[in-house]
Amino acid sequence: MHKHLTEQIRNVVLIGHGGVGKTTLAEALLHHAGTTNRAGTVDDGTSALDRDPEEIQRRSSVSLAVASFNWKASDGKQYRINLLDTPGHPDFEAEVDAALAVADLAVLVVSAPDGLEVGSHQAWRKCKDRGLPRMVFVTREGKYRADFEKVVAQLTATFGPGFLPIELPLGEESAFHGVADVLSEQAHEYEPGGGHRVEPLPHELAAHEHEVHEQVVEEIVSGDDDLLERYLEGEQFTPIDLERTLSGEVLAGTRFPVLVGSGASGIGVDRLADYICELGPSPADRPVAVTAGDRTVMIRPDPGEAPLLYVFKTVSDQYVGRISMFKVVSGTLRPDTTLRDTSSGADERLHALFHLHGPEQTQTNLLVAGDIGAVTKLTNAATGSTLTPVSQPVVITPVALPLAHLALALVPLTQSDDDKLSEALQRLTHEDPSLVVGHDELSRRAVLHGVGDAHLSVALSRLERKYGVKVTTEDVRVPYRRTISQTVEVEGRLKKQSGGHGQFAVVDIRVSPLPRGAGFEFVDAIVGGSIPKQYVAAVRHGVEEAMATGGTTGIPIVDVKVECLDGKTHSVDSSDMAFKTAAATGFQQAIEQGAPLVLEPISLLTVRVPVEVQGDVLGDLSSRRGRIVSSITEGDGEQVITAEVPTPEIGRYAMDLRAMTASRGRFSVRQIGHDVLPDHLIKGVMAEYADR
Repeated sequence: MHKHLTEQIRNVVLIGHGGVGKTTLAEALLHHAGTTNRAGTVDDGTSALDRDPEEIQRRSSVSLAVASFNWKASDGKQYRINLLDTPGHPDFEAEVDAALAVADLAVLVVSAPDGLEVGSHQAWRKCKDRGLPRMVFVTREGKYRADFEKVVAQLTATFGPGFLPIELPLGEESAFHGVADVLSEQAHEYEPGGGHRVEPLPHELAAHEHEVHEQVVEEIVSGDDDLLERYLEGEQFTPIDLERTLSGEVLAGTRFPVLVGSGASGIGVDRLADYICELGPSPADRPVAVTAGDRTVMIRPDPGEAPLLYVFKTVSDQYVGRISMFKVVSGTLRPDTTLRDTSSGADERLHALFHLHGPEQTQTNLLVAGDIGAVTKLTNAATGSTLTPVSQPVVITPVALPLAHLALALVPLTQSDDDKLSEALQRLTHEDPSLVVGHDELSRRAVLHGVGDAHLSVALSRLERKYGVKVTTEDVRVPYRRTISQTVEVEGRLKKQSGGHGQFAVVDIRVSPLPRGAGFEFVDAIVGGSIPKQYVAAVRHGVEEAMATGGTTGIPIVDVKVECLDGKTHSVDSSDMAFKTAAATGFQQAIEQGAPLVLEPISLLTVRVPVEVQGDVLGDLSSRRGRIVSSITEGDGEQVITAEVPTPEIGRYAMDLRAMTASRGRFSVRQIGHDVLPDHLIKGVMAEYADR
């Protein structure tokens, strides 16, 4: 296999809205490179990249896939392209983030008939936030309603200046048959069976193309004072000159080339690969920030240094076990190298090294700085780990995970499923760290938190398919609480005699309400030793157990002060257990006599939405009994709304906000306390707890 220098490597990620044809385009690239015999399709389940049963069933990507291939570009040089294909569904945002963390170039894939969609906006924003170089590929140009000029206008109107159409379509919709190269002013005509030829521009397009050529050239040279001066003096530049300048502007993030083609027919796909190589940056152009102690240091990908790796994705394969995908940030990696995981402190030996082609692996004996590869059976290293030489313990900051707001309680179908559930969930979250496992104290069930419905559905399918654990699901129970609103004094009494030792305890307690959130306070107010100290401790334990179990309703008690005032003992029949029972009985009586209140949890919700939908969001929050705390417009055109909302009202808010804002809204939430549940809702809550 050809060994590539760092400067010849291109790590490129395909991003965009779900269903625009990213995987179809990736398949076409692999086919043009000779990696596959034919371009697979998502619809018939023959894609080399979407191989999970969940992806085949859904006919869409749910995980990022990596495919490495060699490409001889039009400049005559050999390159290695590491292609990262990402899901477009918002539930799988973590997969996109993982790919962006190791890519050096992003290609925004846009549908020519549909133009910019919600996922296009989200993907572009992510790249902009990371400072990642970008270009655009307008695909499906051969479909009905395709309109390349409209898409280019949308790009500029939505994201601002810098978009340069360096290709134009030859024909559109069913008449689409090739592309015009704006820099060289030549036509690339494609044959139906594959291959293409270079010809002069068609007469009917020549004038328009030349006008675009002049505009694009002027845009390119305007970023370089020397070139601009020469251009104004009438100098003509070759396509190679223009590409050299444009590549620097792509790296700087000031220009975004726009290409056109069709992943389905293959038109323009080879041109995309050429431009990825000729305009896209190599890893050598993009230093990586690492943390060394309390300092941040920029590391340049140098093959001559010691190897430094970043693990960006972990998958589980039924045949080879755990596969860790990584980028060689610096150095040169060879088989059987031992590195230290700076997260766990454990040493990892990297045995056989692979390049990935979707689910297939090709063994390699060398990976240089900037390359992407994989290794099997790492013991401790998880997604986000940094692997370094023992003498250089630096850390690359892992990607921040999206918030997993949607939760389901898991009910194993059999005892065998229950026995395997914990380990299976641990392995599942190793593979997808955006899943979070919790515990529902009320139902004593494991809880799985995900980004949305689709995310959880795929996770549960994998739980059964990969790990053999079958579960049903139920809603996570809302943590209601009870308290009292009046002070009550009661006597707790236990008196039983049935031969031998009996049980005797009498305890007088006063139960008072505390401020919201105060929790529990216990006061030993015994005077004269009417109850020995060890029995006072038993009284406290009895009260605490009664608070936790909630008595007859099963709803835990909070925010009360309990004073142990007096009591009676028996020299033979009194015991710790007797006083615990008497105290619990008396406490339950006090709760029922103290004008009890049901408390519901309250969450602080911070919502970020486009200004134009703030009215809908504010109205929705009010319908959820929310209290608006603030609403602030930020400079980026977003409205930041803060509200206190009853937690039971936002169980599915992640899905509802997505629907209200066309996936443009984001939110964070944290519980801040409890408040009194309105009277008209108490009956329903009591019925819910009675059914448990």
